[in-house]
Amino acid sequence: MGKNRNVIGYEAAAAILPNRLRKLALALPEEQKAAAEELRLRSGRPMTVLLPEGEVQLDAVVDPAELETLCDLATEFSRYAAAETLREGFVPVRGGFRLGLCGTAVMKNGMNTNLKNLSSAVIRIARERIGVGEPVVSRLFRDGIFQSTLILSPPGRGKTTLLRDLVRCISDGAADTPPLRVSLIDERGEVAVMYRGEPQMDVGSRTDVLDACPKSLGIPIVLRAMNPQVIAVDEITARADLRAVVMAAGCGVGLLATIHAADTAELLQRPLYRELLAEGVFRQAVCISSANGERTYRVEELPC
Repeated sequence: MGKNRNVIGYEAAAAILPNRLRKLALALPEEQKAAAEELRLRSGRPMTVLLPEGEVQLDAVVDPAELETLCDLATEFSRYAAAETLREGFVPVRGGFRLGLCGTAVMKNGMNTNLKNLSSAVIRIARERIGVGEPVVSRLFRDGIFQSTLILSPPGRGKTTLLRDLVRCISDGAADTPPLRVSLIDERGEVAVMYRGEPQMDVGSRTDVLDACPKSLGIPIVLRAMNPQVIAVDEITARADLRAVVMAAGCGVGLLATIHAADTAELLQRPLYRELLAEGVFRQAVCISSANGERTYRVEELPC
């Protein structure tokens, strides 16, 4: 029997660690490898692995030089090529991983232009779940037309994972849903996980990705440039995002977006999201719940 898919993903993430730390990370028991969500490095502190129950320390204190080596390995010794995201505190890594970094910000004209003296790093282990959106996607269409939809859940319940697979499903189409052109505004690089222009995650054959661009700027760009039928975004958080999605809806484009909220009742408790609902852009919501380690997806009509 082959290795568990999650174990393979963990080992691929550990492969970008400096040699000493890599050996310790790879020595972890298989069940912990399969459950691991992140590898965390803090200068002068033990390296840790984030498991569902919390961080577990490994027997290795991180040397500051190892953080610099990690950054070099992740950027394939070309930090200049990764400068645009590095100044935002992260580096996309081949294979679908993302390296988050902390250190000293290099400021110029009120803007951060780089990071130096790296002090912390986190390797987020991608958990692509192809097929998770398939039982849901047909319920997002009416008479063959996609209905603008919100994905709701508290943090850590898999909103981004579901968003990614729904984008794939909508883009590729299925027996009972037509394939559509999707523009994905991947502001934080966590959905498609672009690496030198190529998505490391399967987001579908008709999906165009605008990476590392704020939603409020990216939505007008793809409307002008890509003629999308659906625009997908992760985490509406600001009034500028709201104005952009309203504009897109006014152009006849479907919207798929995530929001941190347990359910529609919680949406109504927040002024920004009450305003969003009042605009009538989104017709329905997919609410994610979890019990005994299993996630369920409930499609609800949104109040007008």
